[in-house]
Amino acid sequence: MLRIALADDQALIRHGLKALLETLGGIQVVVEADNGDSLLDALASHEVDAVLADIRTPLRSGIGALKALRQRGNFVPVILLTTFDDPQALKEGISAGAAGYLLKDAEPETLKQVLEAAVGGQRIFQPGPAMPVATQTDNLTTMGLTGQETAILRLVAGGYSNKEVARNLSISVGTVKNHISDILRKLDARDRTHAVLKAIAGHLLPREGST
Repeated sequence: MLRIALADDQALIRHGLKALLETLGGIQVVVEADNGDSLLDALASHEVDAVLADIRTPLRSGIGALKALRQRGNFVPVILLTTFDDPQALKEGISAGAAGYLLKDAEPETLKQVLEAAVGGQRIFQPGPAMPVATQTDNLTTMGLTGQETAILRLVAGGYSNKEVARNLSISVGTVKNHISDILRKLDARDRTHAVLKAIAGHLLPREGST
């Protein structure tokens, strides 16, 4: 059972995320906070396996809370959540030591995978339109996938639809579908989710974040 701290200033989103996480199984939200300061206060007396924090909570941002935790000597994995695709915030979060960065429209299973990866000592950063996958450093073995197939798989892991993948990589939806068929064949996966899980197991996903 993963013990999670959750920080978001919007009560409906916070409660919704808690309910969602706990329905996925194997996750318990033991800390809820509406800003970075209350998160830090709660973590002083609660031990958790990972933190999910909105990147822009009031009083102290999610990044500010992350920096404060590191200054305390607390290296619990922190995953930053945001509704905006902000490359500068992503760079700042990586620099501060974030274990992950996700848009709030990510698929629930993706969120769970990121949490499990973070607790396992890995880092994953969901790519977005403002920070194309092709510009990011790749030091991983691709298990026979081409560079474009790897980029597509990472976007699929981030919850992107075929149309969104096509727009992000400036290719046609038909090309995306063809690549996904090739990915499933190369990874011997029955569907997109199975492909992502096999890629994680093979260290194609998650990848180490880089600027």
